[in-house]
Amino acid sequence: MAKAPVSKKAAPKKAKPAAPAKKRAATPARKQSVNNEGPDRRLFVQEYIRTNNGTKAAILAGYSEKTARQQAARLLTNVDIKNEIEAARAERIAAAKVGAQDILSRLKDEVEADVADIYDENGAIKPVHEWPHIWRLGLVAGIEVEELVEKDVDGKKIVIGNVRKVRISDRLKRIELLGKHIGVQAFKERVEVDTSEDLAVLLSRARERAIGDG
Repeated sequence: MAKAPVSKKAAPKKAKPAAPAKKRAATPARKQSVNNEGPDRRLFVQEYIRTNNGTKAAILAGYSEKTARQQAARLLTNVDIKNEIEAARAERIAAAKVGAQDILSRLKDEVEADVADIYDENGAIKPVHEWPHIWRLGLVAGIEVEELVEKDVDGKKIVIGNVRKVRISDRLKRIELLGKHIGVQAFKERVEVDTSEDLAVLLSRARERAIGDG
């Protein structure tokens, strides 16, 4: 009797190893601390000093307009930022006071400048390099030179001398501008300088001299 053919079972296919899952790039954590805000914080302080407006400063520092007000309120309550603002203000006030004192000193020199200092004993104008320093800083608007001529026997013109006239700058206008600079603002910071009495006296004397020069 013939044997029935034995069927061969197909060998099971080996499963392919699963591909390793791709690692997602780690997203850097967003800085939350006010102390780590870096350039934004410094820029906020600078703009706040300049504008004295927290919302504007926040926008100019790169924060969203929608959240600028909230960000400004948050930043202004931070102790470090408050200290930076106070330090920056103190520096500006100190610089403005120095500027005001310099202006007052310059004003005093201009008021007391004597036009006779630029003439010699014969009434001729001295060479510019012999002028007092204050007269070389803008008090003289210009020098006009006029030739004195006469005709010789042949009718030809001969220069017999020169007449020099000094044109003084508008001293009154300069003084008023300097006074306004001290009285209004210096470096955009309101500064109270204890020189009001001296300044008033100088301005009064300056106006009298300026009118006399005219």
